[in-house]
Amino acid sequence: MTPKQAIRQQGRLAGRVRQVPIDKTIGLIGGLDCAFSKDKKRIGAVIVVLSFPQMEVVEIVQASAKIEFPYVPGLLSFREAPVCLKAAGKLKTCPDVFLVDGQGQAHPRRLGLASHLGLFLNKPVIGCAKSRLIGTYKEPGLKKASTTRLYDRSEVIGAVVRTRTNVKPVFVSAGHLCTLNDAVKITLKCCTQYRLPQPTRLAHQKVTLLKAKI
Repeated sequence: MTPKQAIRQQGRLAGRVRQVPIDKTIGLIGGLDCAFSKDKKRIGAVIVVLSFPQMEVVEIVQASAKIEFPYVPGLLSFREAPVCLKAAGKLKTCPDVFLVDGQGQAHPRRLGLASHLGLFLNKPVIGCAKSRLIGTYKEPGLKKASTTRLYDRSEVIGAVVRTRTNVKPVFVSAGHLCTLNDAVKITLKCCTQYRLPQPTRLAHQKVTLLKAKI
């Protein structure tokens, strides 16, 4: 697939994304993160499944693969999604929700990694990124749980969430099969001691170790 074809595919996939409330009890949540090898030729993915809201580790899976798609801003999910799905295929448990270190609707074409994966996993997926990709916002208050909306022109595409008092906020957006309110509420419940939600924080630690081996 060429970048031009990928952009057209994003438009088609974005039309299938649904933002609907999560209407079931969440017992397991999967945190997912990716990392590239030093030579940028391979990519690894780790999923850490935790009990919710206890945040106890239940399962860890990992996968690696050769990178088959070039680096193009706005099309990173085409590099990352295949290995993420490969890791998901190894799961013995079935997370009720996935939390991804990346964007969901907060993307120029409304199809960040969280939205892209949600369509293929057919599960609620939340994007929680460490930095903004697009959009404008007002800085949230300094206390934990202070939140403002992230806008692309007049459209709300995400939320800027202070997960710890006096610490930089994170950028939360709905991926698929969840609402922005769901995404913010679940993200905050997963932030027990640190700026990042525990599921993606642990996944980041594990994938950092993995990338040295792939």
